Amino acid sequence: MPKKNIIPVETIESKILIIREQKVLLDKDLASLYGVATMALNQAVSRNISRFPSDFMFQLTENEFGNLKFQFGTSNWGGTRKKPYAFTEQGVAMLSSVLKSERAVQVNIAIMRAFVKLREIISTHKELAQKLKELEYKIESHDEKIIAIFEAINQLLAPPPGPVRKIGFEVKENTIHTYIPKIKLTGIK
Repeated sequence: MPKKNIIPVETIESKILIIREQKVLLDKDLASLYGVATMALNQAVSRNISRFPSDFMFQLTENEFGNLKFQFGTSNWGGTRKKPYAFTEQGVAMLSSVLKSERAVQVNIAIMRAFVKLREIISTHKELAQKLKELEYKIESHDEKIIAIFEAINQLLAPPPGPVRKIGFEVKENTIHTYIPKIKLTGIK
């Protein structure tokens, strides 16, 4: 019987942010998931800093940190005062070698599952986006063809421009002329 996740995947997914076009978890969120203090997590990382290159972990810039505080409505005087560290999926995997508790192992498994689920969702969205784009293109080409058909129909229904020239002849009632030939009678007196 498989073990139930120690932390629901949805909880982890809600903590994953996109910073610098990468899906990351902040140090404070990881610490709360692992059940340790943020300072203890950062100390364990700093003791093993060679395991965390810049594509595994990076510290937010002042601008990124300011945007994050604004996004979450954190006041200037409370909460986190230091710029947090952001861990990519590879960085989170490396944390399991630094934090060696049983809870850390279980949390890491749950986090990896969350990242996998997000990749699947993003993949599905990309496929849907592509299909929508193709459908949109078809509709646009159909729209153009339908518009052309309506324009042709309107041209056929519209009266021709300018005066209409009548075909055939016209008889005027009061102007009937009869031609009576003059016959010369000879021999009759």
